[in-house]
Amino acid sequence: MVDIDRLSDDFRPPERRQGQARILRDDAEALAVAAELAAELASGAARRDQERILPREELDKISDAGLFAITVPKAYGGAGVKLSTVARVIALLSAADGSIGQIPQNHFFLLEALRLLGTEAQKRFFFDRVLAGERFFNALSERGTKTAHDFATRFVRQDDGYRLNGRKFYSTGVLFAHWIGVIANDETGRTLLAFVPPKTPGITLKDDWSGFGQRVTGSGTTVLEDVQVHPFGVLDFQALFERPTAMGPYAQLMHAAVQQGMAEGSLAAMVDYVRHRARPWRDAGVDRAADDPYLLALAGETKVRVDAAALLLERAGRLVDQSAAGPQARNVAEASIAVAEAKAASTETALLASSRIIELGGSSATLAEYDLDRFWRNARTHSVHDPVRWKYKFIGDYWLNGNVPPRHGAI
Repeated sequence: MVDIDRLSDDFRPPERRQGQARILRDDAEALAVAAELAAELASGAARRDQERILPREELDKISDAGLFAITVPKAYGGAGVKLSTVARVIALLSAADGSIGQIPQNHFFLLEALRLLGTEAQKRFFFDRVLAGERFFNALSERGTKTAHDFATRFVRQDDGYRLNGRKFYSTGVLFAHWIGVIANDETGRTLLAFVPPKTPGITLKDDWSGFGQRVTGSGTTVLEDVQVHPFGVLDFQALFERPTAMGPYAQLMHAAVQQGMAEGSLAAMVDYVRHRARPWRDAGVDRAADDPYLLALAGETKVRVDAAALLLERAGRLVDQSAAGPQARNVAEASIAVAEAKAASTETALLASSRIIELGGSSATLAEYDLDRFWRNARTHSVHDPVRWKYKFIGDYWLNGNVPPRHGAI
């Protein structure tokens, strides 16, 4: 039996945020709070991107507002919102700031793993930390392995639990983490997930992300050198995909939501720039860019694409919620395909809309003072997380041949 009251000493966690975080009650409140925060986050997005200012204060505001706790089940004191609501929250934040919008995805992914895999004691302990405002971010992918989903990092079992050694890259949000979710293989090749405090001896966090987009996601290198891992913080991650669960489509639903938010943010920026700064083409014979007929046509096309992608995301969210409520092989596959369709549409729409800002805005829209290129840079950078071409392949194979996609978090 684990003495939960003593785990704080064993884990050496960060200072708790008890009493600071708001507890949200339901889906409607979560969406309202996200919309309110998004309006605030948008005002500083360009400056954070240009000067590479890491959004520590902004993430604390999101924590204090209770948004990081919205998936904690009602039985453990949380709002227990629908997974489709999580997607919409992420889209709202991503429309305001693409970098900030991507960061919560890993937190919610790890909490869903805890919900599906954790013991009662683990759930009570870690969900309590989340309700207190603490954040869980990942050290998942590595460089130098055969694929981004192969791991050289290893758990070694010892009498006092595990020792962990390896090097992770693309550790989205890790610089802002109260807990790091590390995924690695044990001696038998089985994939495990461990929750480890970032100040545990042997952990080094490097702020070395140099991508041209998503510049302030905190996606640096996590170095793990003989890190002691308490067995209470370990989950059998591989079990998530050995049976039908909504975990895979849920993970991708959140990534689709990031792109959808970027598309919506790009559209809003385009509308604002055309209305207030762009000039019409001389042959249009009009005084305002917003009356230029060809510009109107392209703006209209962009709006249609953004709205269509939003509807695909909404449909995918409903199917993910249905599969989460009663997961079976068929409904999980249906949800995965619907999410793949939404992700393909939102990705291509985000790239289109973010390019249209410059096309319709004209030469002045390229000026550094406006930082409008960040919309395309963010969308393009996030788009390579998992390739759209493979989504089309699995969609076609499902509808033509009835073949279901594989179970993992990248479909």
